[in-house]
Amino acid sequence: MSAATTDPRGGLSDFFYRHSGLLTLALLLPPLLWIGIVYLGSLFALLLQSFYSLDEFSGLVVHEFTLTTYGHLFTASNLTIILRTAVMAAVVTMASAILAFPIAYYAARYAKGGWKALFYLAVMMPLWSSYLVKVYAWKLILAKEGIITWMAEKLHIGWLLDALLAVPVIGGSSLSFSYIGTFIVFVYIWLPYMILPTQAALERVPKNFIEASADLGASPRQTFRTVILPLALPGVIAGSIFTFSLTLGDYIIPQIVGNSRPFIGTAVYALQGTAGDIPLAAAFTVVPVVIMGFYLTIARRMGAFDAL
Repeated sequence: MSAATTDPRGGLSDFFYRHSGLLTLALLLPPLLWIGIVYLGSLFALLLQSFYSLDEFSGLVVHEFTLTTYGHLFTASNLTIILRTAVMAAVVTMASAILAFPIAYYAARYAKGGWKALFYLAVMMPLWSSYLVKVYAWKLILAKEGIITWMAEKLHIGWLLDALLAVPVIGGSSLSFSYIGTFIVFVYIWLPYMILPTQAALERVPKNFIEASADLGASPRQTFRTVILPLALPGVIAGSIFTFSLTLGDYIIPQIVGNSRPFIGTAVYALQGTAGDIPLAAAFTVVPVVIMGFYLTIARRMGAFDAL
């Protein structure tokens, strides 16, 4: 008897060759089970918790279907938290796009060989270090005794920094205790997620389109506005999906850098921890899901998924 007939692996290979549909199912079953049970199951459990309520006297969760918890989201304080988080996410996304575009454009159109490799290394390197280490490092940099304040004093522009910190709402006692500091750290942490999709989209812009625009008499500004920007916009929107959603759900940066005013993430962290209000915490977590649902729908229509 030959080894080919006794080897069970050969018989299994023949079986899957004759039944290719079963092979596809066997390959897809583990990730489908993971997505269906772990991911979607946890989301369903979270959604279910948001329809419960908390008894004000006993502090226990009442497992009865109600919309009371969602009604609490529309109180002035909770609406302020949602608005604060959404505005910060939008501002961080716009600033990231403005900073990322020229960097990505240079890498896509001019960087060659070793310079392009250096570009990827420079963009990716911050992602290799610990998230917490970067945030705490920025807290030290932005502190009142940090290097930014020291440099401002050495350059005799400390008055400008003080004037910036004196601006209502966004200011504070120092950069590390203000919305300005929170904004700076958010932009630094998420900027690579904006640069890479934008650069990938710019790489796909055909050079002959730019040459044709110039041949037709368009100025560089007109070429950028009518050719380059529309074709690169899906990449920018794709990057905005990352920066917007990550800012929307982050709870670590607002806890470490910034004032004590909560964002959605910090509110959820406090509610499910010290407060023990699991239903309201679950209702809060549904808010980013709903916002991102609308955001992804718009992004898909604008072709952002083609740039991912």
